[in-house]
Amino acid sequence: MKIQILGTGCAKCQKLAKQAEDAAQELNLDYELVKITDIKEITSFGVMMTPALAIDGQVKVSGKVPSIDELKRILAA
Repeated sequence: MKIQILGTGCAKCQKLAKQAEDAAQELNLDYELVKITDIKEITSFGVMMTPALAIDGQVKVSGKVPSIDELKRILAA
């Protein structure tokens, strides 16, 4: 599973990356965390608000930092 964090590196982007990693570890997932900071690459996902979370290239969340419980539900689906 590839967990992609889309954002420029702001505090919310960093928080989303940390919480997504924590959620993946709690679920014992085999994952790769990738941070995408290039604006052109971010917009190629169709994302207009950061931070955003994509799983294997599919955007799941945009413009907010979900709770760890929400992230677990997203990652487990």
